[in-house]
Amino acid sequence: MIDWVHSLAGLLVGLLVGITGVGGGSLMAPILILLVGIVPVTAVGTDLWFAAITKTVGGVVHHHFGKPDWTVVRRLLMGSLPASVLTIALLSKLPRSSFQSDLILSALGVLLIMTAIATLSRRQIHDYARDMQEDTAQRFRRMQLPLTVLAGFILGVLVTLTSVGAGALGATMLIALYPMRMKAARLVGTDIIHAVPLTAVAGLGHLWIGNVDFALLGSLLVGSIPGIIVGSLLSSKLPDRLVRSVLALVLMLVGIKLLVG
Repeated sequence: MIDWVHSLAGLLVGLLVGITGVGGGSLMAPILILLVGIVPVTAVGTDLWFAAITKTVGGVVHHHFGKPDWTVVRRLLMGSLPASVLTIALLSKLPRSSFQSDLILSALGVLLIMTAIATLSRRQIHDYARDMQEDTAQRFRRMQLPLTVLAGFILGVLVTLTSVGAGALGATMLIALYPMRMKAARLVGTDIIHAVPLTAVAGLGHLWIGNVDFALLGSLLVGSIPGIIVGSLLSSKLPDRLVRSVLALVLMLVGIKLLVG
């Protein structure tokens, strides 16, 4: 049965995702925890299934238009999938207690603050990485493979633990590692395609542990799909700098709230 409070949360997240382009994990999990009162582990597990479904749709579109960089996707997956499996194995050993919830809330709070910083500083990071690549091109290219696998590993842990990281943080890492190679469309396509198997593996792991509420998932999807459509239509009418600044401020405040309780 559809819970319209949860659908309203999905609508809100869908609107924000459509307007800002920031991944739903940065927005959905905090809303479920702080506004709806969902237990952190269930919020993360359900949000991962939500992300896997919505990103699969986006991934099909990007694959059809040939935008993803498949070499970079493979490199990221070499790190992220083993990291996700390892994180699930560790989470399964932890008892369902306040410690587990506190761990997720603390990690989520830190990641939201990092996402806020990444949202505001993406251009500066790109310019710095581009200048570095121009100055030390040969060494920079040698380090791209191991650093990309390492970035994938870090994202695998973060996404599996908190459902956050595959969007703004992942895109910022790609900009830093591939400043010449990652134009806007390719960046988004690569980020989304990498997130599909990662969120699927992490979601299956949380399902195995027992952290997924499918009734909640259905209600979220009912609200989010029209929200994303309306948000995408509104995005072209709003100034990008203002939207990103407001979003960064909200993420920063929510991150602090999660950390201080």
